[in-house]
Amino acid sequence: MRLLFLEVPDSPVRIGLAVGKKQGASHERNRGRRILKEGFRRLRPWMKDGFWFVASLRDQGMTANARDIYYDLARLLFRNNFLLPDWPGANWKMPQEGAGAV
Repeated sequence: MRLLFLEVPDSPVRIGLAVGKKQGASHERNRGRRILKEGFRRLRPWMKDGFWFVASLRDQGMTANARDIYYDLARLLFRNNFLLPDWPGANWKMPQEGAGAV
């Protein structure tokens, strides 16, 4: 996964998703976008405002399941300090409860 960001003070979080044509047929690219969207949906309540993000999947991400993409995205956002300090941690089954730091 590749994550690009732009700091935009006084702006809510904006998210863009990109999956290139070289990564498969349209149904495979749509699956990739759905998986990315679900990962961001679960993490959005704890993301800091003031940033715009564009996430793209690489070839390995196209064959991964949604849970793996979610954990990779959570780890990437946590390590780069894009999540709020009260983020409870990644938890696929109950995202509102968290599970501790990644």
